[in-house]
Amino acid sequence: MAGPDKISGKWDAAGDSWSDFLDKGKDYFRDEMNKPAFLAVVGDVKGRRILDIGCGEGNFPRLYAKMGAEVVGVDFSPKMIELARQAEKREKQGIEYVVSDAARLEGVRGKFDAVTCFMALMDIERYRDAIREAANILNDRGRFIFCITHPCFEYGKCLDREPLAKWVHVEEDKSGDAGHLEVTDYFQPGVSEVIWDMERLVKPFKTTSFHRTLTDYFDALADGGFVVSRLVEAKPTQSGVSKYPSLRKHAKIPHSITIEARKISID
Repeated sequence: MAGPDKISGKWDAAGDSWSDFLDKGKDYFRDEMNKPAFLAVVGDVKGRRILDIGCGEGNFPRLYAKMGAEVVGVDFSPKMIELARQAEKREKQGIEYVVSDAARLEGVRGKFDAVTCFMALMDIERYRDAIREAANILNDRGRFIFCITHPCFEYGKCLDREPLAKWVHVEEDKSGDAGHLEVTDYFQPGVSEVIWDMERLVKPFKTTSFHRTLTDYFDALADGGFVVSRLVEAKPTQSGVSKYPSLRKHAKIPHSITIEARKISID
């Protein structure tokens, strides 16, 4: 297995490049597709206490604070938390940041109305423990909202097996569009090496991700004391498709899925 320290080390190395990628609006998959779908599920958080796990350099905690929430951000990468704290010093919003593994939360006090996790749960090796930790720290009927790459349609290089899926270009053109996605082995778990080497990055880097099925996630939620209340598959915005033709394929096949689950009381 990859191990949390090794995985967090990759994000430490990626920190500056990742921060630039987000701060300068270079991640159009996030801005024009995954983020709008996620925030539509998060909804109004004014006056709520929110814990964001896998918070990275603090992009979502800062947004929640502007929306009127009391926010705590957690990440296992010391570099990411350092960047988040630097941003907090530049613009004080009252956000608390903690270095901690989501699978064993330490240094986080009190209960929360919602726990969010944007595009990070698939990078957490002990995801079942992370889901249980989210349940432990939530108020009754509190919400756990997470966005992950869609397990049915993941594509990319894998370390221990052939890729789950690959784009098949029927009529290749310069737009980057593809004919269809060929899925080969959805039920086979695997560890993926995600290679971030786009030209718009200051420096390329690699991260680790884990393929699981939807059943895996739903079973983990049920075992953690959650009931799923909402599910949204992201589609790119029309403006995003117009500006970035490579998003066109995701108007046909979803890139991510956002799930809202509520903590239930078990007497």
